[in-house]
Amino acid sequence: MGRGSSGPSTGTPAPRGSMRQRLDRLVREAVKFGAVGGAGLLVNLLVFNLVRQVTDLQVVRASVIATVVAIVFNYLGFRYFTYRDREKSGRTKEMSLFLLFSAVGLVIENGLLYAATYGFGWDSPLQSNIFKFLGIGVATLFRFWSYRTWVFRALPGAAAVVAAAPAGPVAQGGHGPAGPPSHQRVP
Repeated sequence: MGRGSSGPSTGTPAPRGSMRQRLDRLVREAVKFGAVGGAGLLVNLLVFNLVRQVTDLQVVRASVIATVVAIVFNYLGFRYFTYRDREKSGRTKEMSLFLLFSAVGLVIENGLLYAATYGFGWDSPLQSNIFKFLGIGVATLFRFWSYRTWVFRALPGAAAVVAAAPAGPVAQGGHGPAGPPSHQRVP
């Protein structure tokens, strides 16, 4: 081992550590998203069944009303719980993107219900709830991806802090594994 050497290279644990941190953050985000989404699912199904019971609206119209109520509920949950640490500037853009991607999710969710109801004639209350639930599931996958990618974006500083974390001798002196130049004293 020469002067300035710190022994065997320990460069591989740093990427695993940062990969582990990113995975942990993704899991926490998915759990929070799931909590808000689960509550939104209940709101959606409760409003759907309530509207079907007290009105004479057709199945898909009742479903669209329930989906819109759930979208408002979910926005509040996502903004103030799941993604409260995300960038808060540009709320108009955020709300516009949220509504755009929510509308796509609404079409996915209710398109499946429409196909089951009017395409196959499956329109009993049980069948409607099953296909409403399946539509919500498919739309949720799209929403999770689109919300985290486009709507509630991570703060640019958070990614830079992780990327700038010291990872060995290069971060200490900027001179690579050979150590500092000979004019510097090594403790």
